[in-house]
Amino acid sequence: MYTDKKSILQLVALLKAHGIRKVVLCPGSRNIPIVQTLANIPDFTCYPMTDERSAGFFALGLALHGGTPAAVCCTSGTALLNLHPAVAEAFYQQVPLVVISADRPAAWIGQMDGQTLPQPGVFGSLVKKSVDLPEVDSEESEWYCNRLINEALLELNHHGKGPVHINVPISEPFFKLPVTELPEVRVITRYQGLSVYDKDYQPLIDRLNRYQRRMAVVGQMNLIYLFDKRYTKMLYKHFAWFTENISNQTVPGVPIRNIEPLLCSMNFETQQKMRPELLITYGGHIISKRLKKFLRRHPPVEHWHIAPDGEVVDLYGSLTTVIEMDPFEFLEKIAPMMENRTPEYPRQWEALSKAIPQAQFDYSEMSTIGAVIKNLPAPCSLHLANSSVVRYAQLFDIPANVEILSNRGTNGIEGSLSTALGYATASDKLNYLFIGDLSFFYDMNALWNSNYGANIRILLLNNEGGEIFHALPGLELHENARRFVTATHCTTAKAWAEDRGFEYLSARNSEELNAAVTVFTQASVTNRPMLLEVFTDKNLDIEMLKEYYHNLKKES
Repeated sequence: MYTDKKSILQLVALLKAHGIRKVVLCPGSRNIPIVQTLANIPDFTCYPMTDERSAGFFALGLALHGGTPAAVCCTSGTALLNLHPAVAEAFYQQVPLVVISADRPAAWIGQMDGQTLPQPGVFGSLVKKSVDLPEVDSEESEWYCNRLINEALLELNHHGKGPVHINVPISEPFFKLPVTELPEVRVITRYQGLSVYDKDYQPLIDRLNRYQRRMAVVGQMNLIYLFDKRYTKMLYKHFAWFTENISNQTVPGVPIRNIEPLLCSMNFETQQKMRPELLITYGGHIISKRLKKFLRRHPPVEHWHIAPDGEVVDLYGSLTTVIEMDPFEFLEKIAPMMENRTPEYPRQWEALSKAIPQAQFDYSEMSTIGAVIKNLPAPCSLHLANSSVVRYAQLFDIPANVEILSNRGTNGIEGSLSTALGYATASDKLNYLFIGDLSFFYDMNALWNSNYGANIRILLLNNEGGEIFHALPGLELHENARRFVTATHCTTAKAWAEDRGFEYLSARNSEELNAAVTVFTQASVTNRPMLLEVFTDKNLDIEMLKEYYHNLKKES
């Protein structure tokens, strides 16, 4: 009765779930599996129309009556272009219209195959959202397909109404109808501008109180937020709070920060036992790969993401609800509405976290970062470059009054030095930058300017190449390829730093490091910028880190 194309089954199930019931169907061959599936479901009222130009405007009229979205479905090729006038009218009249186009497989576009032209994005800026669905052949591609359809349908009524375009590539054969039931699909919902008086707000609170295993994960946030003291304890006791250094002080209490060693110490069964029922997230990027893996392998029943822009961000593959508002405003609003009982779940996580010993390393990049962090003058700003540096800093506790900054928007190594210098130039505090050798030398022209002053101090970790590439699991590099992948070198920053007016310090062992750190972390010791270059052996660093994590697993 229904097609076996999973992308179409996801589409039809989500049209139904999002309340879209009126569909205009145009003739053709490539859209046959879509048409046959829709026509066999009594929940949809289908209207046959031969002329796509007229069909688009007919669907526009259906949507105008009552203001609820309507859909129009066409075959591939120029049939889609005939919908353009109606799409333009829907955009400027702000009418929620779903354009569904069947398409040939991407491999055949531009190859003189019949009825083919580039269909994704064909309406340009005249639609609020345009998505090109994958042909589903794995769990990941099905999740991706589901997410794209949810994103498109949510955009129909997001910050004003308007049309969206869903393009559906369909490979042959597509005449078979072996499926008898639509699949259970994940429906993502969005709440906008909530207040305690909204009729939709109370069901959200009821769902919140239904769960006892609640976790909050906070991503990168370049601010410090002090919660209203009336709500701090209420909020803190109800959630297991997970943050990283780049989250700064943005939770109501002391969070769990030793995420990587904590999750490393837990076997699969323990992780499954500690799986959250409700996950609430806010903020930006997350560093920890283990946290991403944990929440993807042990998904919550519900995942709510709170963000002022209301965008769909499905990092863990289990997003169910987007709450479009300031996260701190949301948390302080829900605090007095939560049931007054203290769940054991946060305490269980805290106990597991406290049982992890503080990381201890012999002379290495890790011990260097730990030593400087321990002696940082406060308040100050700490900039963390990407790759190994930002990850190693996670192994150590950073004082709350040290502001953390890092280019984690795209996680690239370029520009970390320039960004830190720009920030320090506008800052009246001491600014420390921890940076690896490849990141530093890539961006060393940042020192070739006259804007920065004496409040910048650079910790350069030099192990003559890209250490993180050596640590990738399962990677074995042939000797001929090693120097190309890891960018090995024998360069030092000494001459360049001194030429640019920096006070230069260096260390090659523990004794030299301790002496240098004493000078490097004194608040007022020089009227010049400072660079501390620490030389380590990347092979020893990697083995030391592997041993640390191996021991955590063994002890657990």
